[in-house]
Amino acid sequence: MTVGSQVKTCYATLKSIEAGLDLLYASSTEQDLKAAIEDASQLIKETRHDIHQQVIHIDKQEPQYKS
Repeated sequence: MTVGSQVKTCYATLKSIEAGLDLLYASSTEQDLKAAIEDASQLIKETRHDIHQQVIHIDKQEPQYKS
């Protein structure tokens, strides 16, 4: 597996985690839990954004690996 593929897999995993946190937030009634989920979700969102920038960079640098 190329580094580009690994970065793209990481990006997809982060999107999945985000979706899972959204579902957990929607189903929770505890305010403390919702606050913790919001904090975690924000960190995941920032990380996903950074990884997405790397995906774009890799696609520009190595167009043969673009999916």
